[in-house]
Amino acid sequence: MDDELGSDLLSDLPQSIIESILIRLPIRDAVRTSVLSSKWRYKWATLTQLVFDDRCVTLSNDKSVVEGSLVKFITHALFLHQGPIHKFWLSSSYLQCCPDIDQWLLFLSRTGIKELVLELGDEEWFRVPSCLFSCKKLTHLELFRCELDPPPSFKGFFCLKSLNLHQVCVAPEAIESLISGCPLLESLALSYFDSLALTIRAPNLKCLCLEGEFTDICLENTPLLVAISIAMYMTEDVAEHCEQSSSCNFIKFLGGVPHLERLDGHIYFTKVITQGDLLSHTVI
Repeated sequence: MDDELGSDLLSDLPQSIIESILIRLPIRDAVRTSVLSSKWRYKWATLTQLVFDDRCVTLSNDKSVVEGSLVKFITHALFLHQGPIHKFWLSSSYLQCCPDIDQWLLFLSRTGIKELVLELGDEEWFRVPSCLFSCKKLTHLELFRCELDPPPSFKGFFCLKSLNLHQVCVAPEAIESLISGCPLLESLALSYFDSLALTIRAPNLKCLCLEGEFTDICLENTPLLVAISIAMYMTEDVAEHCEQSSSCNFIKFLGGVPHLERLDGHIYFTKVITQGDLLSHTVI
C-alpha cells in the first residue's frame, strides 16, 4: 500500500475497529503492520492491551540470546507506545530477574495500568519492585513465582477486583493485609503456599480458590461468597495438628458463608472437613 495510490479502505477504518483487529494479533505481528503504509506506521503504538510472550522473538538454543532479544523488543515497544496501557501481560520462561522488568513496571505505574500479569521462568523468583504498589487503578493482579513485600506505607489496591498469587513468597500477615486492603475484591486465588494460617476479610468476595498446605483458614467478613475451591496438601505434621485441634475443622469456616452455592474439595480436603461435627451440622 502507498499513499500515492490513494487512501485504502483498511487505512480508513475507524480507530476502534483498527484496535480491535490489532488486539487480536500477537504483539509481534501487530508491530509488523507498521510496514503496511505510513498511516499504519504507529497504529499499534496506541493499543491499550499489550501481551508479551516467548513468541515475540525468534527462539534458539542460546537462552541468553533469546533473553536479550526479548528484552530489546519489549523495551522498544514500550518506548514507542503512546497513550494509556490498561493491560500488560508478560509470560516468559526466558526472563527471570533482569533489571529491565523493574523499569517496565515503573513505566506502567505511570500509565494507568488496570490489569497486570507476570509469569516468569522458574529458575529464580522475581522480586516485585515497590512501584507496583503505586498502581492505584489496578483491577486485576496475577503474579507467578515472585517475591512480594508491600511497603509499610501501602494501604491497599482500592480498585482491585481479582487477585491471583501463584508460588508467591510473601509473609502471611502481608497477605491478610493485602486482601483486607482491597475492599472491592471479588475473586481470590492463592496456590502453592506452605503451612499457611490465613484469615480472610473481604466483604465483596464471591469466588475463593486455595491450593497448598493450610494449617487454618478463617473467613471473618465474606458474606457474598458463593463459590469455594480448596486443594489441601498436608504433611504428616499438618495432618496431626488437624487431628488434635478442634479448631482445625471447617465448621466455623463454612458458617461464615451463608450464601455458599458451590464447594469443591480436592485431595486431603475431605479428610480435614470430616474432623469434628461438620457433616452433622452442614448440608452442601
